[in-house]
Amino acid sequence: MVKWSDFERAAIQDIFSKIDYDVVGRAAFSRCLIVYPWTQRYFGSFGNLYNAAAITSNPKVAAHGKVIMAGLEKALKNMDDIKTTYKDLSVLHSEKLQVDPDNFNVKLFSFYCLTIVVAGQMGAAFTPEVQGAFQKFLAVVVASLRKQYY
Repeated sequence: MVKWSDFERAAIQDIFSKIDYDVVGRAAFSRCLIVYPWTQRYFGSFGNLYNAAAITSNPKVAAHGKVIMAGLEKALKNMDDIKTTYKDLSVLHSEKLQVDPDNFNVKLFSFYCLTIVVAGQMGAAFTPEVQGAFQKFLAVVVASLRKQYY
């Protein structure tokens, strides 16, 4: 079980209260597909992902970005038991979708792409302390999703 300080809980809640899930989800997921093009192999049904313009304007990319953000909101609402909250999603990614855990999209998405987009949206309010709390939260999410692999 993860121990959250009052500051960490407040910082994470504050971040999610200030971001637009549609905008952040689309921007972060698009960034992931553009910067890490090998992740596109898991989204063959999304159609045209041939270049940055196609990815950023793709409605399926936007919709999946929103789904990811909704999943993170579930973790936010269940911070004391993220592992159980994500059990079914972990099984889905490992057994049905067979996502390679070494290139796990969620890690790339959350640690790098989402953090960059959130930092850009929050500006000076995204202090090193806030970033630390956010990345701790994302680390717990990624670990919970990877649980089924081990």
